[in-house]
Amino acid sequence: MPSRPDPTEIESVLLGGEARYTREEAIRLSGAPGDFSKRVWRALGFATRGEDEIAFSDGDVEALRITSELMKDGVLDEDAAIRLARAMGQTMARLAEWQTSILSTLSHSPDKSTDAEPHGPLVGLAQGLMPGIETLLLHIWRRQLAASVARRIAFVRSSDDAAPTYFPLAVGFADLVSFTTLSRELDEVELAEVVEGFESTATDIVASGGGRVVKTLGDEILYVANTAKQAAEIALQLADGVKTHVEVPDVRVGLAHGPVLALLGDVFGTTVNRSSRLTSFARPGTILIDEATADLLSDDPSLQVVAARARHAHGLGQLQPYALRRSFEPAGPAA
Repeated sequence: MPSRPDPTEIESVLLGGEARYTREEAIRLSGAPGDFSKRVWRALGFATRGEDEIAFSDGDVEALRITSELMKDGVLDEDAAIRLARAMGQTMARLAEWQTSILSTLSHSPDKSTDAEPHGPLVGLAQGLMPGIETLLLHIWRRQLAASVARRIAFVRSSDDAAPTYFPLAVGFADLVSFTTLSRELDEVELAEVVEGFESTATDIVASGGGRVVKTLGDEILYVANTAKQAAEIALQLADGVKTHVEVPDVRVGLAHGPVLALLGDVFGTTVNRSSRLTSFARPGTILIDEATADLLSDDPSLQVVAARARHAHGLGQLQPYALRRSFEPAGPAA
């Protein structure tokens, strides 16, 4: 029976070299302040290593050196460097888990011998893909960064009250209504396929409609769009485009428009809370929007906006929802 891959050898293969330094040695070679180095390592999401443990590679030393140089040059202060490290660490950890899941399905083959892949088929596959993935990763990051900067500039210019992290947006929640039923009917693998199908369909619809997915929560997706019209079109497509085998309407959507606080890749504030609460009020297969969104869409002849029953929302007071439909859709109960 072939032996299992050694995690230390796997780390060496993927990092391009084995761990050679203790923490003190890595700090000294990088020229970075000791306390700062510890904070960066924790912010990146890695466990604290013992003082005498050989745990750091040449790549780790170079990363510390680059971060330290950015501070010395005045590009970043220490707090900004830690926040940037935390953002990259959390994002890359999720990306790595996602990629490992995909690669695991590609590499899992009962008849595949580990003799040809001394570190395991998964690592061999990852190693073969790394040059291309690294190039793609850098390009996609640059594209996303350019788009994000352009959005922030447009938001700040659009209103005298806007600031780099506080500006008006349309916020939408889409909830997979049948998820509880599905979780009882399907096994873990089938349920995972449903969740992945929902996320992939929803993210495609949001992107094609000019919006941006903020986060996914298994059976729920939070997205934003620059305009109420974009968000409404995305909501209508989500309500129509996400289908499961369960014979009930599959998605309900809540939309709100107003100022949001954009931090750490997420959005916060009353507008977000209002959108979430509207989703909980909506019946399966329907879309509820707030009064601000209704006002912005009221003159669009392709849309039908109808007042629904006012509801009390804890922490938000009285909410006046409006049902959103295409003009040619038959009227029906929304909330």
